[in-house]
Formats: sequence, structure tokens, C-alpha cells
Amino acid sequence: MQQNHYTKQNKSLLKAFYYATCGFKTIFQDDAAFKQEVFLTIVVLPLALFFGVTVVEKTILISCWFLVLLMEIINSTIEAVVNRISLEIHPLSKKIKDMSAAAVLLSIINVVTVWIVILSSHY
Repeated sequence: MQQNHYTKQNKSLLKAFYYATCGFKTIFQDDAAFKQEVFLTIVVLPLALFFGVTVVEKTILISCWFLVLLMEIINSTIEAVVNRISLEIHPLSKKIKDMSAAAVLLSIINVVTVWIVILSSHY
């Protein structure tokens, strides 16, 4: 009985992993901004490792960048849901899309701020 529970749990985790990888594939194919940010990650990660003096600083520099990727996924998800509901131009739809885009912008401002604060304290 116990083994059956773990088997179900493992299958559930595998399904979740599969769906997540499908989500990454979809957003990478469908969203130009996300694709650009992923390519920027190739630049940002080595810079974070180089410029971060302590492990904590390196972690902060990297994690604040991943927040941008996360917000881009959420923004794209919200836009897809709004479009799924209706393609009709509606003031509320615009408002929702603008607010989710603002979340991405705020995460980018956060990256710039954190990087400036950390780098200016050492260089």
C-alpha cells in the first residue's frame, strides 16, 4: 500500500515536471520578450558570478534576474488568458495587460537597482 502511494506521488511529480517543460517550450516559442531575456541570462549569469563578491551577493544578483523571467511568464500568461476570454478591444482588457506589463517593468527596475547598489558598494 505504501509503495503505491509513493508511485502515485512520483508519477504526479513527473507529470508536473512534464507540464512545466511544455510551458517553457511554449513561452520560448511564442514570446519574443521572454526569448530575449533568456538570451540575456547567458550574459547576466556570468556577470553576476564575476561581480558578486560574496556568495550572498552573487545569489541576489542572479535571483533578481530570475524574477524578471518569472514576471515575464506571468505577464504572458495573463495576456493569454485575457485573449482567450475575448479578442474584443475592451478598456478592462487593456488595463489588465498594462498592469501585468508594469509588473515586468518593475522587476527590471529592481534588477537595475540591486545591481547598482551591489556594484557601487565595491567598485
